[in-house]
Amino acid sequence: MNTPRRHFTQRLLSVASAVGLVAAIGFGATTAHAQEKKTLTIGATAGSNFDQLKLGIKPVLEKKGYTVKLVEFNDYVQPNLALAQGSLDANLFQHIIYLKKFSADKGLNLVDITKAPIAPLGLYSKKRKSLAEVKDGDRITLPNDPSNLARALVFLEANKLIKVKAGVDPLKVTEKDVAENPHKLVLTPIEAAQLPRTLDDAEFALINGNFAISSGLKLTEAVVLEKTPDHYLNVVAVKADDKDKPWAKDIAAAFRTPEYRAALDKHFAGYARPSFLQ
Repeated sequence: MNTPRRHFTQRLLSVASAVGLVAAIGFGATTAHAQEKKTLTIGATAGSNFDQLKLGIKPVLEKKGYTVKLVEFNDYVQPNLALAQGSLDANLFQHIIYLKKFSADKGLNLVDITKAPIAPLGLYSKKRKSLAEVKDGDRITLPNDPSNLARALVFLEANKLIKVKAGVDPLKVTEKDVAENPHKLVLTPIEAAQLPRTLDDAEFALINGNFAISSGLKLTEAVVLEKTPDHYLNVVAVKADDKDKPWAKDIAAAFRTPEYRAALDKHFAGYARPSFLQ
């Protein structure tokens, strides 16, 4: 009397086992596929950011079996757009403040996965050798994107060239927040990548380190270098959906390797570093 029921139960178990096996195979295939990504495309701005990837990160990732393609950019807009559109897997060129503001303004879902060294912002000049030589009416060019403009104005205040209104968020300072300008300096914001070209005309140029180096300037040539706070260190950015993927974790881990530290010590002395690279 129990035989038909037993056979029916056995068939149900067989079907359930088969479904479970297919599901397991499917999950395994999906997991394997995610881990099989072995070609990485990483973008960076010209100069020290690109060179850090080329000399310190690419060799580490290649030892782990990745094929790494590096893409060079000459502005602060395209690297994030390319990342969001999927033509890059990661990029290295910006600090966390810029990343968050750009992502919010453009509606992008980008996140950071590790901090990285940065060439300090510097005040350069072909016409003046020190701050003591500043004259009334001198022109200073500085980056025009909001986060780096604020950074540049705070730098000028720290060096007693201007004074910013009390109570203003130092991360959001603009030219309108300059309360005192005793030397009547002419502050001219322009695109960061173009700042080195202004040195022939302006008395001073406040240049982001990577663009200074890519133009042939040396950090040691700066009239003054920034004492870079942590929130202006570079970060590596990826799409939020990718941050926990094995290849993203491998990129982040590469920045903590002895090989990368050795490359920094050899080629990038004087760069501001995150605490784990001190």
